This record gives sequence, structure tokens and C-alpha cells, in this order.
Amino acid sequence: MTKDVIVSISGLHLDMMAPAFKEEDAIEVMTPASYYLRNGKHYILYDEVLKGMAGTIKNKIKITGTDSLEIMKTGASNTHMVFEKNKKNLTYYRTPYGQMLVGLNTRSMEINVTEEKIDVLVDYELDVNHEPMADCRIKMNITSKDSKNFSVLS
Repeated sequence: MTKDVIVSISGLHLDMMAPAFKEEDAIEVMTPASYYLRNGKHYILYDEVLKGMAGTIKNKIKITGTDSLEIMKTGASNTHMVFEKNKKNLTYYRTPYGQMLVGLNTRSMEINVTEEKIDVLVDYELDVNHEPMADCRIKMNITSKDSKNFSVLS
């Protein structure tokens, strides 16, 4: 994969009281990013601009093998979220509005790596301050900018 990539991230959050995921409720971000491979780990770096707020968030995604995904955010928001297959991890998430203790209980994870792209699908339960909040799904598609096969993960 080339250094210059396009990252597409789609997130679904299903309130514990709602009936089911609906694709039209997905929040999607597509942005240019930088990619590198070091010591067998994949890293994707990109900046996130906040609408209506000053500042940006620097994002780093780290993929290790097929069972570990880390998302690190610094700037206007700070966190280090760790998703590991069949594990619950706790982290603090600092936002401009305050800090929360976030629990990430990863139920399933699929990571597929090829020469031209990386596809990631994570299903997890989110809790905030030890209270169940939502069932969530993250889909990521990281593709070389030059790739003719660029498509959003479905």
C-alpha cells in the first residue's frame, strides 16, 4: 500500500432501547490519510476538523494482526481506545465538554489486509461511566489513493 491513502470510517450507534441498526443512521467520514507499516503493525494518520469549533483532532489508527485495533485521538478531544476481540477495555475520553470513563466490550472483529486495502469491521458494546449506552459498529476501509479498486466497505 502507498503512503497516501483514503480512509473511510462509518459508525453506527444503536441506543440500548432502539430496535435495530439502520444503515441510514450511519455517520461516515472520508478523508485523506497517511499510511505506514512498522514492525508488522499498520498505522493510519489523519486530522479531523470539528464543525463549529476551533481546533482539530489528530487521529492515529493502529492495527495489529487480526484481533487488535487502537484509535488514538489528541487535540480538541483526547482518548486511546483499544478494541480487542472478546475483551472489554476501559479508557478516559476527554472532550471540550468534559471527561468520561468509556468501556469498549468488543464482541467481534474482522480485519482483512491486502496489497491495496485494509477492511475493518468491529461490533462492540459501549458503556459510559459503567452504564450501558449503545451497541456500536465501526466499518473502516483504507485504500491507496492510486487504487482503481477504491470502494466503501459494505
